Amino acid sequence: MIGTGYYAPEKVVTNADLEKMVDTNNEWIIDRTGISERRIVDDNIATSDIAVKAAQNALADAGVKPEEIDLIIVATLTPDMVFPSAACVVQNKLQAVNAAAFDLSAACSGFVYAMSVGSQFIQSGMYKKVLIVAAESLSKITNWEDRNTCVLFGDGAGAAVLGPVEEGYGILGVELGADGSGAEFLHMPAGGSLYPATLETVKNKMHYIHMNGNEVFKFAIKIMGEAAYKALEDAGLDTKDVDCLIPHQANIRIIKSAAKRLHLPMDKVFVNVNKYGNTSAASIPIALAEAVKERHFKKGDIIVLVGFGAGLTWASCVLKWSKEE
Repeated sequence: MIGTGYYAPEKVVTNADLEKMVDTNNEWIIDRTGISERRIVDDNIATSDIAVKAAQNALADAGVKPEEIDLIIVATLTPDMVFPSAACVVQNKLQAVNAAAFDLSAACSGFVYAMSVGSQFIQSGMYKKVLIVAAESLSKITNWEDRNTCVLFGDGAGAAVLGPVEEGYGILGVELGADGSGAEFLHMPAGGSLYPATLETVKNKMHYIHMNGNEVFKFAIKIMGEAAYKALEDAGLDTKDVDCLIPHQANIRIIKSAAKRLHLPMDKVFVNVNKYGNTSAASIPIALAEAVKERHFKKGDIIVLVGFGAGLTWASCVLKWSKEE
């Protein structure tokens, strides 16, 4: 990883704002989720627009020009349209004229999935520089009348440039997984080939996020620790070697549970869920880029990224930080 960047929309929706929209209150939201506010894109802004901003920041941090990028992978649940891919739209807007491009769908685990895929192109020697972007406009598929989901989600984008680094640095271990039997616990029912858009699907609010919060919570507190352990084992490391844990920012209780299972103090865990809410695939790279900006780690530190999401999916990655900050 040779560069990181993120972008958060300017519009802020606070818990006080939500109190005026649904039957909820600030204290309940903070106690149950740890979220105080979230960022929301304007109506005329598409996912590709915020993806490009995050990508530009990552390219600048890496000192890499768009035309030097060999491959663009965009992890998203909310592309501009079903096709072409968000990655192709981003490629054009960046003028990354030499890059292949495709989207990857693994929900909140998408960034780590994309990192794993992109890194293998570099390790094989096929490509030298890969741009990974995770971007979401979840506000556009959120039912703002559903108090169980509208308090959770926000919009944003994070990005990373992957390239060759010193021997012994970079990605040391990866754990990816999925359990499709839990697909019904977190999904958007309509808009695909099963339920194409009709007046009936719109009327029944089938184009919004549907979530069984209790089932997702039980899955998350179990899998976050397990996935991180397996990635560390793959890297030949233990939890005592970890300098910083960057988890998916879904819920403060899930984050604290993961830290406890890994026997990590919270001062080794980067948390920004209070500011952005759950931004799905963008969650981990936003947190990573913000941690880099705030100098939470240095060259040689061991960083663990871990997330879970719809699918159900999970992903974890162990990095030995290679950049001099």
